[in-house]
Amino acid sequence: MHAPEHSAAATSAPAALDGIEKAPLITAPVQTAGRRSLAGLTRAGLAEALRAAEVPERELRMRVSQLHHWLYHYGAHDFSEMLNVSKHLRAKLEALYTLDRPEVVSEQVSKDGTRKWLMRMPSTGPLDKGAEIETVYIPESDRGTLCISSQVGCTLNCSFCHTGTQRLVRNLTAQEIVAQLMVARDRLGDWPGAERPTDGLIPDAERAVSNIVLMGMGEPLYNFENVRDAMEVASDGEGLSISKRRITLSTSGVVPEIARAGDEIGSMLAISLHAVRDDLRNELVPLNKKYPIRELLDACRAYPGLSNARRITFEYVMLDGVNDSDADARELVRLLKGIPAKINLIPFNPWPGTKYACSDWERIERFSEIVFRAGYASPVRTPRGRDILAACGQLKSETEKLRARARLMAESGIGAEGVYGAVSDD
Repeated sequence: MHAPEHSAAATSAPAALDGIEKAPLITAPVQTAGRRSLAGLTRAGLAEALRAAEVPERELRMRVSQLHHWLYHYGAHDFSEMLNVSKHLRAKLEALYTLDRPEVVSEQVSKDGTRKWLMRMPSTGPLDKGAEIETVYIPESDRGTLCISSQVGCTLNCSFCHTGTQRLVRNLTAQEIVAQLMVARDRLGDWPGAERPTDGLIPDAERAVSNIVLMGMGEPLYNFENVRDAMEVASDGEGLSISKRRITLSTSGVVPEIARAGDEIGSMLAISLHAVRDDLRNELVPLNKKYPIRELLDACRAYPGLSNARRITFEYVMLDGVNDSDADARELVRLLKGIPAKINLIPFNPWPGTKYACSDWERIERFSEIVFRAGYASPVRTPRGRDILAACGQLKSETEKLRARARLMAESGIGAEGVYGAVSDD
């Protein structure tokens, strides 16, 4: 893989919902005139900021709780909203900090209601124009799931994944990870007293964002500390209040960090498996060369808190003629024996230039039936947001798309102006 002031720009839907129209948004960057934003900081980060504002230690715990509540319960955008904070402290905080979110460059809305935001993080130096990531919101009738990115790009090079074709730029900070959830709640009117979009595509539930999946850009366990700290903020019962049972961390199999994730993050676990033989998984998920299937499944069996009530989800993308045979289904069942598990079958989501095709529906149903008869829940994930490249494995920042197009144009003898002209006409 969404403001207390709720301007029309923040709540209106794009002009078209056909999955092609892009709505450019005007939002403030995370850093304004040299002032750092507090939005997305952990309690420890807020305490550090308050110390810099010369708040006495005897008041620190109370002031942290006040800021935390205004930021993560009410979604405050301005210090003037914090009525139980003294005017003197509000003025000092205003002089030093902002409550700005990342810049939202564009929003796309799929015909199925899926929303994708391209966000630009603040510049970290003169050579950094601000890293870009994508975050996706998937509404259903009874819940809404936010797919969050943990890195800018990815280093895993999974051959079937569009994001994997993008180079790794850097890890996202814990603040940047939390800020994605805050932006989503801004855009969806998901704060107390806020108005939700009126396009009819938001679930009629108490919370528009009820679930988080760490399944966006990047490998969460290669950014462990920042993901851990961000999920601490997301699950804090006095703020954003997303239950850890409603947070799922998906990993391609960073074996040494799996037990630690159970102990320190405590979320639900999903494994991007996709193959039942090491030779094939080496090709699909190159990380398998370092941590083969047997080691990965041993780590799953030892996952802290694993039980029938806290099953591991094994994700399995269905690739036509590659990993979708009856024999593959039976071997999958054999491999997972003894692990409380659910097998999530994912129809392959195509992207430009891929060499793979999705298994046909009859083959997927047959695969699912074999797994189901062996006693495993085997839901087939309904593809969502395919028309805006927001589905599983399709995320890639606009900057990388432009670079790729620039390379193609250069090979054809077309200059840079042709690249941006072509993009603007999409």
